[in-house]
Amino acid sequence: MNLVTLFEFAVDRYPNRLAVVEGDRRYTYRQFHNEVEKVAASLQKIGIKQHDRVMILLKNRLENTVIYWALQKIGAVYTPINFRLSVKEVEYCVNDAEAAAVIYESVSQESVLKANLQQKPILIGLGEVEGADIYYNELVERSPGSLEKPTIDDNDVALMLYTSGTTGKPKGVPRTHKNEYSAALAHIIQNQYQDGESTLGTMPLYHTMGMRSLLSIMFLNGKYVVLPDFDAKEALELIEREEITCLYLVPTLYHDMLNHAEFPNYDLSKLKKIGYAGASMTTALTEKCIEMLKPEVFVNHYGSTEIYTFTINPNVMEKPGCAGKPGFHQNIRIVKADPDGHATPEDVVEKGELGEIIANIESPESFKGYWNRPDATKKAIRDGWYFTGDLGKLDEDGDLYVVGRVDDMIISGGENIHPLEVEDVLAKHPKVHEVAVIGEEDDRWGQIVSAYVVPKDPSLTIQELDDYCKNNTKLSNFKRPRKYVFIQEVPKSPVGKILRRKLKTGEFELYINESEKIV
Repeated sequence: MNLVTLFEFAVDRYPNRLAVVEGDRRYTYRQFHNEVEKVAASLQKIGIKQHDRVMILLKNRLENTVIYWALQKIGAVYTPINFRLSVKEVEYCVNDAEAAAVIYESVSQESVLKANLQQKPILIGLGEVEGADIYYNELVERSPGSLEKPTIDDNDVALMLYTSGTTGKPKGVPRTHKNEYSAALAHIIQNQYQDGESTLGTMPLYHTMGMRSLLSIMFLNGKYVVLPDFDAKEALELIEREEITCLYLVPTLYHDMLNHAEFPNYDLSKLKKIGYAGASMTTALTEKCIEMLKPEVFVNHYGSTEIYTFTINPNVMEKPGCAGKPGFHQNIRIVKADPDGHATPEDVVEKGELGEIIANIESPESFKGYWNRPDATKKAIRDGWYFTGDLGKLDEDGDLYVVGRVDDMIISGGENIHPLEVEDVLAKHPKVHEVAVIGEEDDRWGQIVSAYVVPKDPSLTIQELDDYCKNNTKLSNFKRPRKYVFIQEVPKSPVGKILRRKLKTGEFELYINESEKIV
């Protein structure tokens, strides 16, 4: 079953239900579908063909969701990238994808227009932008109306996401209709969603989490409430006003909402189901989510762009920090961790022992290889298994705990230390707002544990943190940080992953007390 068929089923089922909300614009499924059809017919008319890649550099907007479904209608490939990318990054991705068209808005205009685009794609502008060959409103207003529907196979590519490229050039991840249908189905089951759920559409559509929220909610005839620029106060207002029932966000966004000064003023009683992915959640934040949101369902989803689900913990309240067991379509193993890539799927470690997490690519959620990158595919996929690059271990119940990246492991005096276990302890200090831990080179120890701390209280001292770690029974003495740096904020990717490499290269601002600032 392809995505278009499921979408059309949903439109026919409840045409008058609200589908997408952005600000004052409220589209029912019928109204939304009408605009999708118009845009799809126009895209065909200007020359976009089945299997063409169309590069999207847009924020989460109502128009972005329309474009997604319009491209599915004509069998083209929705290929979104981060609208904040530099000129060179945009140039690389557009040329790599051999995009037939690029759709952009004011925030991404400069990067698109300054890029040297080899294929000379059609430039489609949204809003008041320069350089466009045609504008979104023209696609709607001048639509020919008639649409030539292609035959779409389950194995046709529906979506191509680009990985963040933190360790090199971004890699295209082609995902078929079967992959995306299976991932949406798994998301619905694993998050216990039901007919008519509503969610906040703020996770970017260039990220697998954003796509999952859009598809699962629309297949269930739910309401997708768009928030283009995340703001904690605005998010809280929308959750209350639109009676949002479920959220699927990175931990950073929960952190920002729960720590907002006006949080107690909002009625979030309709919010029953919360899930997170994309990064680890500290025990302190987990406990805060339970206490302040009182969810009936609290899910930790662990997966990737390449294979949507690895594991699911369906009850974070019972086991905070645990990634749970393999997902609905999945099987995993823990094998010997080898940064050089020589481990095989047969090098399975004992229960309780740390190793690299690998996932079975027979899952219908799984891609089959990177776009134009046989080298990367060969490294990542071995003997039917995807090597995640993540470190983890299984407890006595067979539940998974993810403890970091193979590359992030700190080896100090011959002992293996993982940043998350140190971060988990420091994050519970009442004067700590946020913390990130890395290993830094040391002549004596090889590496030392270094903690980069964002203070919540300006009176916080290094001695206070050191005493706190010394007296904490969960932290062995050799894991105690030997260096502390107070910083303004922890560097993160657009989806909330800590960018430890930026701490290693000094790309951060030192913390300055408000009282010390020169006016």
